[in-house]
Amino acid sequence: MQNPPHASSFGIQTSKPQSPESETEGPPAGTETPNSNGSSKSWRDRLPRGWPYWLAGLSLAGLSVFALRPTPVAVDLGTVESGTLWVTVDAEGQTRVQDRYVIAAPVAGRLTRIELASGDSIEAGAVVAQIEALPFNTEVEAAQARLQELNAQIAGVATQRPKAAALAQAKADINATIARQRQAEAQYQEAQASLTQAQRDRDRAQDLQTSGAISRQAREDAELAVTQRQQTLETAQQQVAAATANVAAARDALKVLQAEQQDPDYLLEVYQAQIASTEAELLRLTDEAQRTTVTAPASGEVLRVMQESARFVQAGDPLLEVGNAAQLELVIDILSTDAVQVELGDLIQIEHWGGEETLQGRVRSLEPSAFTEVSALGVEEQRVNVIADLIDPPAALGDGYRVEAQIVTWAGEDVVMVPMSALFRCDPQTWCTFVAEAGKAQQREIVISQRNDLAAAVESGLTPGEQVILHPSEEIGEGKRVRDRD
Repeated sequence: MQNPPHASSFGIQTSKPQSPESETEGPPAGTETPNSNGSSKSWRDRLPRGWPYWLAGLSLAGLSVFALRPTPVAVDLGTVESGTLWVTVDAEGQTRVQDRYVIAAPVAGRLTRIELASGDSIEAGAVVAQIEALPFNTEVEAAQARLQELNAQIAGVATQRPKAAALAQAKADINATIARQRQAEAQYQEAQASLTQAQRDRDRAQDLQTSGAISRQAREDAELAVTQRQQTLETAQQQVAAATANVAAARDALKVLQAEQQDPDYLLEVYQAQIASTEAELLRLTDEAQRTTVTAPASGEVLRVMQESARFVQAGDPLLEVGNAAQLELVIDILSTDAVQVELGDLIQIEHWGGEETLQGRVRSLEPSAFTEVSALGVEEQRVNVIADLIDPPAALGDGYRVEAQIVTWAGEDVVMVPMSALFRCDPQTWCTFVAEAGKAQQREIVISQRNDLAAAVESGLTPGEQVILHPSEEIGEGKRVRDRD
């Protein structure tokens, strides 16, 4: 096989015999026609020798540059918005009746069973409890009798003088009262011994009932016996006191009779003093007798009954609580450092009270004194109670219900807001954020005013619609390429 007559200086090109058709129709498209010297060149012939290797090298270099280019950091982006911003103090609280009355026993005595129950409606002045009035009425009658006796005696002072028989009778009265006193003391000692024995029987019964030797009823009978012996002992003690008083009175009467022998005017003064003392005692007893009937101080509902069963009560023992359950208020305890930001009339948003809608209230007052409370972490905190009025409270809300309250201490409309998670301190006095612009992070100083846990009000440095980087890490810097994580 022979080489063609002409060879290219950049490469070798071979020629093929042409068909008769090609000779008549001309050269095929894309081929070079022979020049005047009889040679032909294509675009491949004009490329430098080894051009495929040069092309492969350039491609590898481009791929290396692309591969070594820094990868954008995936970040979370937030949008600067314009809207309403609230700064709140969040705390837990509870509802309570505004006007609560604790009705207590006005006098000591035996309380009859209270028939009222929690939730019952009552009217002002209605009888809510009754203390047995017989002992008080008896003392009132006795005081009235003594007063009549003294009045009768003082009326006869001018016409009657003490006789020897009267003196003898006074001495006999002294002896009789001393005898009654000793009898009362003996009864007291007997009652005391009975109580001691009953207490021993009760202790044995408790041990036997614990071991299962006797029934619970037997143990309760033993406990009842102790209570009965205690009451018997108290009665005997009162009898001893009364007998002692009678002895003193009898001796005083003898002294009076002896004084009458010398100065009848002195007797008049004594009787007058006794009348004054008896009248004062009668006034006190009458008042106590009237207060045995306990009435409601105001209309409302029974909130709680403390003493339902009949029992002996002392003066001042609480019997029941009453109030108007429809008139509720909020009691919210907050830190004293937060209390200085709260003002009267501040709006309160109430959530998680049991209903779906959000309730509202207004701050009515702040208690002037703080109190110490230990937190769940064991830290002592100074807290202050905030008292608030509910706006349109629902009927389902009752006394002592737990609520979560947000006290609005500042509110602004059409405020430029930035998420707090996008802010950081670039120095102790300046706030900064990273703005995502054209795929790169740009650090920007901003000025904020009010803020809450989620957002801050921007005074300058940002405009609505800008994208900021949330939770910027140490990888983020000025000019760093970033992309949205989503």
